[in-house]
Parts: sequence; C-alpha cells; structure tokens
Amino acid sequence: MGAAADFSEDGDTLRFTGDLSLATLGDLPQRLRARGDEVRHLDLSAIDRIDTVGAWIVHRFAHEHDATIEGLDPEHVRLLEHVESADQLVAMRPTHVSPFTRVLGEIGTATITAGTTLLGLLGFLGAIVIAFGNVIRHPRRFRFNATVQRFEVVGVTALGIIGLMSFLIGIVIAQQGAVQLRQFGAEVYTINLIGRITLRELGVLMTAIMVAGRSGSAFAAQLGTMKLTEEIDAMRTIGVSPMEALVLPRTIAAIVLMPLLGFYASVVAMVGGGLLCWINLGIPPVTYIARLREVVPITDLYVGLVKAPVFGAIIAMAGCFQGMQVEGDAEQVGSRTTAAVVQAIFLVIVLDAFFAVFFTSMGWN
Repeated sequence: MGAAADFSEDGDTLRFTGDLSLATLGDLPQRLRARGDEVRHLDLSAIDRIDTVGAWIVHRFAHEHDATIEGLDPEHVRLLEHVESADQLVAMRPTHVSPFTRVLGEIGTATITAGTTLLGLLGFLGAIVIAFGNVIRHPRRFRFNATVQRFEVVGVTALGIIGLMSFLIGIVIAQQGAVQLRQFGAEVYTINLIGRITLRELGVLMTAIMVAGRSGSAFAAQLGTMKLTEEIDAMRTIGVSPMEALVLPRTIAAIVLMPLLGFYASVVAMVGGGLLCWINLGIPPVTYIARLREVVPITDLYVGLVKAPVFGAIIAMAGCFQGMQVEGDAEQVGSRTTAAVVQAIFLVIVLDAFFAVFFTSMGWN
C-alpha cells in the first residue's frame, strides 16, 4: 500500500502528496469539503499514483472551486479526461411529454416494429422456399424422421383437445342458433347454421388458433432454446442447414396436417351440434345428416381445405421465425414465444378475412 493521500496549502494552491487511490484516501474527501479558503490551483506533481476514485475527487473539487489542475503526467491526464467526460447529468425521470405526443410515439414505434417484422417474415418465407428447393434437388437431405415426429406432435397428440373444443363449439352454435331462430319458428335452419359455419369458417379457424397456441409456441420455444444454447450455430459450423433440419420439417408438418385437423374439427363440431339438435329440438340423427347433405354445398368444404394449409404455413413460419430471433438471455425465449402466438393468430384472422372476400367474389357463398 502506498503513502496516505494528503494535501498542503500554499496561498491559493493545494499541493497533493501520497497515493490518491481508494485504499489510501482516508478522510481526504471530508477535509477537502471542510476547507473554506479560496483555491485557484491544484498541484498534483508530487503524487505517487492516482486511480479513478482519486481522479473523481480531484475533478469534482476543481469543478466546484473553478480551479485548474497542474502537474499530472500524460497517463494521469488521460484518466482525468475520461472522468471529466463521464461527469454528465443523468435525467432520473423523463421530461414531461404530452399524452398526445406519447400516443403518437407509441403508434409510430408499433408501426415500425410491425413493418420490420413483416419484412423479416417475408425474408424468412424466402429462406423456407429456398430450403424446400434444395431438398427437392437433393432428396437425400430431406429429414424424414424429423418430419414424421412433427406429424405426431402437431397432429396426433392434438386430436383430443381439438376434438373436445370443436364438440363444445358445435353445441354452443346449435344452442344459440336454436334460441334465436325459435323466435321466428325456424328452428330447422339451425342445421344450416351448424353445417355451413363449421365447414366454411369455424372448423378451420378455431383449429388454426389452437394449433398456433399449442404448436406455434412450441416451435418458437424449441428453436429459441437451441439458439440460446448455440446448438444452431454448431449446426451451421458442421455444415448442417438449420432451415432444412429444423424449420422445414415443422413447416411441412403444419401444412400437411392443418387440412386434416380442420376437417376433423368440422366433423366433430357437426356431431356436437347434431347431438344438441336431437336432444333439444327433437331432430333425429338421420334427418340431421340428410338435411346437412341438402343445405351444405361442397364449395364450403373446398373453402376450408384451401384455407387450412395456408394457415398452417403461417403458424409454422411465425413460430420458427420468432424462435430464430432469440438472442441474449432466457427471457427472450418467453417473449418471443408470446410474440409467435400473437403474430400467428393475428395473421390467420387477417388472412381469413381476405379469403372470405375472395371466395365471395368468386361466387362461393
């Protein structure tokens, strides 16, 4: 340990001696503050060494008394300059902003984020298409086992929850439709409502929302964890494409299984609606099925089957894209997983609205 820091007075000059470091400062800061005489110069030519804390004390004292600092060697001068540059006022609270300006700022930030995310999704879609083209040109690179495993995760294990949800939705549609149509003596048209809305809209839409919450979040969490543990970087290092090995099997599984799950959900929903019609309206199952065949056009089935693979691609793409964006810490996995679910559901509903307008313009209504 060096000599204790001290100072002496010579008129309007303070001459420092010893070691101006944290370990040897002692009560030097208190003695400097207790001084009342005018000081114009600080002479540091006799000090042995100085660290950041000592430089900070000297700088603050010189700033408060408008004194000049003399006698430092070039190395100590650089340290003092760094301390001076760091001596900036920090606003502990943000300045007052009007509510209107704050709302505009938040809208602008959200717009920029949405645009950036959309561009990222388009780029990610291009990467998926390129990976798919590479697999077509080199079939041996296709991960068959990984794709089959995704089939089980996305489809087989989801049959129970999707079936239960669809069955209950069918009962709700039938019950609410019957209550409203009974006012006009048109309970029989409850069958029309159940058949058309489940095959054309709700069967596929609710399945897509369920798959987004179940499989889309799983995709984001899985890839995010792999990104965090640098497994994806290791795959690139050994020459394995993460798009072909991780993203493509999940995307193919979602595209292939969404039509099957959507059709399954529609059928189960119609079974639930038929059960309520039988119990509540007295319509036997044979009559219910015959009426469905009469009133539900085949185009409703085509509409659902066309929308389903598109929804599957959107869900897989959103989940994998958000998972690949994880970086930094484990908190990113949770936030990106949430973003994947919200993003997938939002895009599915927006596309469903576009599909509704498109198919209506084609006369499929």
